[in-house]
Amino acid sequence: MSVSSTIESIQFNADGLVPAIIQQWDTGEVLMLGYMNDEAVRRTLTEGRVTFWSRSRSEYWRKGDTSGNAQYVRGASLDCDNDTLLIQVEQVGVACHTGTRTCFDSRDLSPVIGDIPDDGDTDSGGDDD
Repeated sequence: MSVSSTIESIQFNADGLVPAIIQQWDTGEVLMLGYMNDEAVRRTLTEGRVTFWSRSRSEYWRKGDTSGNAQYVRGASLDCDNDTLLIQVEQVGVACHTGTRTCFDSRDLSPVIGDIPDDGDTDSGGDDD
């Protein structure tokens, strides 16, 4: 599939953006979430570095251009609804602007842990989300 046809298949939101989950390619560690428009997706898929669209600054940015904490693309996929990207990267340095490895390592919400039924019967139906 060409980059153009890939971008055409993406279901961007009303603001022309798609969320991009950034994951360390070899460990599966979720590092951060950013947003991309069609041009940021094109740059990410063709340049080997992750490019985002900054919603607050209304400009493109690449992690590491000023900090040195860069993200090098190792893989990319689109979810089943074509509305979320998973970008697998080699993270150099930290991923979070707060200076931590990942944006998801400091706020455990202490959820109730669900129990799988003893009979192994789990809902196998699809979700509409």
